[in-house]
Amino acid sequence: MPAPVRSLVLWFPDWPVTALLRERPGQSPVAVVHANTVVACSAAARADGVRRGQRRRDAQARCPRLQVVPADPGRDQRVFAPIVARIEQSAPGVQIIRPGLCALRARGPARYYGGENAAACEILDVLAEHEDLPGVRAGVADGPFTAEQAARATRADAPVRVVPVGEAAAFLAPLPVTALGDADLAHLLGRLGVHTLGGFAALDVERVRERFGPHGLRLHALAAGADSQPVTPRTPPPDLDREVAFEPAVDVAEQVAFGMRIAADEFIAGLGAVDLVCTELRVQLRSERGERSERVWLHPGAFDAAAVVDRVRWQLAEDAQNRVLRSGVAHVRISPDAVDAASHHQPAVFGSAGDERVHHALSRVQAMLGHRGVLTPAVGGGRWLSERQVLVPWGDRPRVDGGDRPWPGSLPAPAPATVFAQPYPVDVTAAGGGVVVVDERGTLTAPPAQLTEAGRRRRIMSWAGPWTVDERGWDAVRARRAHRFQVVDAEQNAWLLVCEDGHWAAEARYD
Repeated sequence: MPAPVRSLVLWFPDWPVTALLRERPGQSPVAVVHANTVVACSAAARADGVRRGQRRRDAQARCPRLQVVPADPGRDQRVFAPIVARIEQSAPGVQIIRPGLCALRARGPARYYGGENAAACEILDVLAEHEDLPGVRAGVADGPFTAEQAARATRADAPVRVVPVGEAAAFLAPLPVTALGDADLAHLLGRLGVHTLGGFAALDVERVRERFGPHGLRLHALAAGADSQPVTPRTPPPDLDREVAFEPAVDVAEQVAFGMRIAADEFIAGLGAVDLVCTELRVQLRSERGERSERVWLHPGAFDAAAVVDRVRWQLAEDAQNRVLRSGVAHVRISPDAVDAASHHQPAVFGSAGDERVHHALSRVQAMLGHRGVLTPAVGGGRWLSERQVLVPWGDRPRVDGGDRPWPGSLPAPAPATVFAQPYPVDVTAAGGGVVVVDERGTLTAPPAQLTEAGRRRRIMSWAGPWTVDERGWDAVRARRAHRFQVVDAEQNAWLLVCEDGHWAAEARYD
């Protein structure tokens, strides 16, 4: 196995929170949550007892004023990219392990700055000078894994830790096996009485191979300080963003748009130079007082310079109380939030061939009526069909929470074509004329035989159900228990019916 190469790792604690606060400044205790689990939290939340790995409900119980925000990997990566670019100005050859964690080969910076500790301190000083990044730590060791653990072992008053050459195994030995980042392996080793990396490294290699395979061997080598994984520097992407600073700040939208024309031309030319087109544009505005406005604009075709300027103008005009404009626009930044190959881009509007005139007309109507003046449908999450219909402002990315998640009790595909805005009452009766209901055990009192809808009697030819939806049982006010049925009448019309508290309603129709 090749000898580990000296690596320098920079660790940005709780990066998801840092990225969030850089885009949405605020002082409230905040926690970033993924899969109902806290993945990062602010210092204010930590002071109230919130910890990484807690369930969301436990975190909110410890800190009632906690602001819970869903994880956004795109935001984490987007905010981290300029930080990496800043690091590359002092020490090129950065590998992004994940947002908030990056590595460099230590040899070059150490020779240039006069030592590994001096190189790490220099990079931290550069970041402190140009960026507001709390608690950045650095570690230097044999291999990226040991260097990362060294960075995590630092203190606020001593943010750099250098593990001497050849001492990786001794440094790692007392650390818990959870540091390997494999929960299943850590659980199994715990059952075997192995709780530290040193204990895991002491196990026989062949026994590890037999029990855990190649993946286990890799983790066994890491525990022993034999990290042969090299640092793979990234190729810096072309700088496609454009920024315009106004000195003094301006408070007229047309002045901002006029000042953006040259930057918009350069923005489109820069994309064309690498055979790309922009299909999603991010516009960030900042006022002289620090107020911010940020939006992502979509385009059915590809943005040109005029369309970029229009988006900046409309963003300023869409809100008559725009604080950025009233305070004076001091800085505008445009960047491609999504790009496509120029030769392969296929524009589309409403699921068909793109029409720039349609997009331009709808955008102008939106500018006159307001941000929510033109809406398009998107599919969201939920158990009820009315919950899944979400209207998104024209030009916004349809970020609908929960649309791709499993919803126990939700209706399986295919969904009905006609969903009633409000389920309306119907009657379902048995062959003898008695009303059909669902008892406490979830079974029907009699087979459905007739559906009376809008005063019209329909004979039921076939039916399926009930499928019970039981939600929010812990909340006496919002608790709901209902039963869904699919029925087909004699005219071959298919219906989605709901029986709740002994009353029937039509939720949708399959056309």
